Amino acid sequence: MKDFFKTLLRSYSGCAGFILLSSFVVLALIAPWINLPDPIIGNLHERLLPPDWTGLHPLGTDPVGRDILSRLIYGGQTTLMVAFSAVALGAILGTGIGILAGFSGGIIDRILMRIIDIQLSFPLMMLTLLVVAVLGPSIGNVIIVLALTSWTRYTRIIRGQVLVLKEREFILSAKAIGASAFWIMRQHILPNVLTPVMVIATLELARIIIMMAALSFLGLGVQPPDPDWGQMLAEGRVYISTAWWIVLFPGLAILLTTLAVNLLGDWLRDYFDPKTRLRR
Repeated sequence: MKDFFKTLLRSYSGCAGFILLSSFVVLALIAPWINLPDPIIGNLHERLLPPDWTGLHPLGTDPVGRDILSRLIYGGQTTLMVAFSAVALGAILGTGIGILAGFSGGIIDRILMRIIDIQLSFPLMMLTLLVVAVLGPSIGNVIIVLALTSWTRYTRIIRGQVLVLKEREFILSAKAIGASAFWIMRQHILPNVLTPVMVIATLELARIIIMMAALSFLGLGVQPPDPDWGQMLAEGRVYISTAWWIVLFPGLAILLTTLAVNLLGDWLRDYFDPKTRLRR
């Protein structure tokens, strides 16, 4: 852990990504303890107020008088919770299937790979819109849908790793002494594929944040009056020429969060790369 942070501090991009992402996470966690206006209840007497850095509404208000800063922070709570949950669910599902496919081989491997090929033949956004439209818009359904669009990436990469690992001497020795397939997958295969899983999960987080914002923008994600960055963009698009702050700040939040995740993900990929580690 000490080496991890020491190496991170030497990377400007990785450090910037880590600080940015940590800032968003901390703000989302401490939101209930910050003295902020209610993000749901508005005041029509204060509608469409421009940003006032010294007043009660430093980032302005929306068309129904709700504080933009408050909705931005509480919207970050929802966005990050859904994104992290979808990434975790997709990683667990994809890693498990990837290990099973790679270690089992044969007909099981072929069936699972054909299922992945079929899913990848559909445009991801179209598949997401179709499933959400059938299941109905809700936070739980959004998490499931986003996880279902990401598990294939884990499975294909983890399967390739397992195909190499299962021919290694320590795996062959475990088989020779009569260890069960489940025990080998749990004790030997899983710990050796966690590194690529972490890297994929970090990069997937950025994609899922953008997809979630797109779903909310289209009205199929988080439902009003709960705040969400994509929903804030949708509410402010008709005021973009007269009240630019309504779309600027949630757009910046999405931009900075995905940028932070991508910077951190690129650094993690280099950090866990054996060639880069040897150069260090």
